[in-house]
Amino acid sequence: MLNWEEAVKLRQNWAEQGKKVVFTNGCFDLLHPGHIKYLNDAKALGDVLILGLNADASISRLKGKSRPINPLNDRAAMLNGLKAIDAVVAFEEDTPQKLIAKLLPDVLVKGGDYAADDIVGAKEVRDAGGEVIVVPFLGGYSSSKLIERIKSS
Repeated sequence: MLNWEEAVKLRQNWAEQGKKVVFTNGCFDLLHPGHIKYLNDAKALGDVLILGLNADASISRLKGKSRPINPLNDRAAMLNGLKAIDAVVAFEEDTPQKLIAKLLPDVLVKGGDYAADDIVGAKEVRDAGGEVIVVPFLGGYSSSKLIERIKSS
């Protein structure tokens, strides 16, 4: 897992090589097929994919005290093992706004039913000449629902 300075340097190196840099973010607490499809779809929009990963305290604030199930280093290790992901960088805040403003990817991707204008970091990316894309989720998959299913069995 990279720190912010390493991620910015790597992004600059990729830009100098003419690579199209894609960024997405999330908690990725329990990986499921919906995550894999989403990450592959995001990677297909460019040459390299940087994943902003919510730190543990951030997930607890967003999802509740019982989350995350898997700690940051475990989640980062699993995500780094996926061929779609070229770099993982954690952020402590509730949103990746500051991280996105530092990286300024060529493409900012978010999944689900977001409106592109409502995506955190969209303004910064567009102001820098990048694009913002919403990728639909694969229906029927949710970490929260998976956790509830485990608890009830």
